[in-house]
Amino acid sequence: MDINSNQTSLRELDSRTNDGITVQLLWSSSDGRLSVAVNDTRTGEAFSVDVPDTTRSMDVFHHPYAYAGAPR
Repeated sequence: MDINSNQTSLRELDSRTNDGITVQLLWSSSDGRLSVAVNDTRTGEAFSVDVPDTTRSMDVFHHPYAYAGAPR
């Protein structure tokens, strides 16, 4: 699934929504990078976390707030 027509290289690998918070695991087909995007519709806040260690991608997906302030 394309996330945005302007960003056709981004693909959603997984997503979940709970209590107004949407979390997406995204893969860039152009460079192979993974990231996790978080959007809180209640507050309007959004952020993303790069996932340089792909072996931890599901951990970042399930706990993005723990990685939001982590050094990259």
